[in-house]
Amino acid sequence: MNTSTLIVLLIVLVIVGFALKNSIGHFKGEGGCCDTGGTVLPDNKTLEGTKIGEKTVYIEGMHCENCKNRVERAINRIDGAVAKVNLKKNLAVVSYDRKIADDDIRRAVEEQDYKVISIQ
Repeated sequence: MNTSTLIVLLIVLVIVGFALKNSIGHFKGEGGCCDTGGTVLPDNKTLEGTKIGEKTVYIEGMHCENCKNRVERAINRIDGAVAKVNLKKNLAVVSYDRKIADDDIRRAVEEQDYKVISIQ
């Protein structure tokens, strides 16, 4: 191999190394993603009334804190519902103080481009 080929090969390896490092961090939920243009902050919503139940929503497609916060904010927009998302387990626990239809929760999550696997 000549010197110029070796330099090009070294540059390609460095670029691939950085890309791999960032991809691994992304899928561990570290750093921002999802082309949000900035960090999405979570809501600090609480229930207005007495909690009458809880639903667990299994979600596919969340990768980072911005994803988690987007899902929480979407569910929290539903009157009477408050969500806590667990990014590592790919689920949201939705507490509610009035009857909430599963379809309303599914719609809120899927409008954010995530897929609801099940609601229990």
